[in-house]
Amino acid sequence: MRSSWFGVFLVAVSTVAGAVPAPALAGAAAGPPATIIARYAFNRSSTSILDESGHGHTLRVISGHGGAVRQVVHGQGSALAFPPRCSKEVCPHVALQTPSSADLNPGSRNFAYGADVLLTPEQTSTGQNVVQKGYSTTSSQWKLQIDGTAGRPSCVLVDHKRSAIRIATSSVSVADGRWHSVQCQRAETTLTVLIDGLLRGSTAVPAGLSVRNDRPLSIGGKGAFANNDQFNGALDNVWMRVG
Repeated sequence: MRSSWFGVFLVAVSTVAGAVPAPALAGAAAGPPATIIARYAFNRSSTSILDESGHGHTLRVISGHGGAVRQVVHGQGSALAFPPRCSKEVCPHVALQTPSSADLNPGSRNFAYGADVLLTPEQTSTGQNVVQKGYSTTSSQWKLQIDGTAGRPSCVLVDHKRSAIRIATSSVSVADGRWHSVQCQRAETTLTVLIDGLLRGSTAVPAGLSVRNDRPLSIGGKGAFANNDQFNGALDNVWMRVG
């Protein structure tokens, strides 16, 4: 069913040309089991979006200039479509946000986050943010983005004390009009990006790199303001886990 919802410097990156199954990733030593901290399946129509992990990170829709998200069919459920690409001087902007919380800050622990994305070649742009917490220039950050006309996802980490931006960029595009699962994973000193369960890029990160800030978790853009790196496709199954 369809319905409307209202509402520094760059560190060098290494990408993987071939595909490696996810289980081949090098992980940390055995420890406490991973915990899902936030999860959103977008199967309910409401002005607020419940966190299905049970941790209470409810999302609210924030918008500007008529920006809105709408439900679209995805498999047996639904997903959210964001405003299409806009080249006008004033464009619709919308994002989904939940306030900052200590459990959304992974610190220096291993963690992962991701989403299912749908993007066409005509919808790519210089910058589109899928999910993030924090900003690269004013606080620490973890982020999944799809930047550039090629539509290649990348994963970003920024330490809370050092402004170096660590990026793992996918060697393949997801802007082909089909659904793809995209995952970012930090395991000790490696940040990886996986597309549909296959390793597609990685970069090294310092062992002590720590992400913690008081910024909201934001999906689909930085916020509802201009130049918010608006995502222009559809999203589903957004999640974050620690451990």
